[in-house]
Amino acid sequence: MRSPNPPVPPQLRPARAVASLLLAAVLVAPAPPARADEVRGVPGGPMERTREVLQASNRIVTGEGDRNAKLAKLKDLLRGFLDTDALARKAMGKHLDGRTPAQTKEFTSIFRDLFVRTYVQRLLLFDAPDFGFTGEKIEGDTAEVNTEIITPKDEFGVDYAMRKGPGGWVATDILVEGVSLAENFRSQFDKALAKDSFERLLERLRNKLESKPNTDL
Repeated sequence: MRSPNPPVPPQLRPARAVASLLLAAVLVAPAPPARADEVRGVPGGPMERTREVLQASNRIVTGEGDRNAKLAKLKDLLRGFLDTDALARKAMGKHLDGRTPAQTKEFTSIFRDLFVRTYVQRLLLFDAPDFGFTGEKIEGDTAEVNTEIITPKDEFGVDYAMRKGPGGWVATDILVEGVSLAENFRSQFDKALAKDSFERLLERLRNKLESKPNTDL
């Protein structure tokens, strides 16, 4: 079981490191034998959905095919599991107020592609840790899934905010030791928009998506 105050791995302390390592850890984590303290979850529920994604991603990473083929499959898997539109709205917050439908659509589209590409590209470089499921709380169409990632040196919690949509359960936010991925992005966007316009931010995001150099927010 997770200790009350587990140590936070040094590489997870910076906000960007939390974000970049999170999905890598989640998606390449193997599906270990059930531990005695694991929670199985409600059949068809959010925990079962999360477990399915972990198992599918592990099969992709350890299966046949070259790197590009695996990355493409992982991107498709992520798009079906993460509600990137919800993440984008949380990340941008008040800065979407007053934007035209076209501006909002462009931002959410760029954010989705950048988010998926950035983190999926790290998957094949991450040493897969052990992975456990410790809790599931369901309230109507929303839920929280509590998990643990265990490495040889550390143990830390990863929690998923989930929502039940037409296609099933999807993740609308992810927290590592209580640090929200969406809020991490919001902090970056707040700083960027304090200096530049919304249009300039979109330009920088486009450049990052196109892998152009010197495009920090």
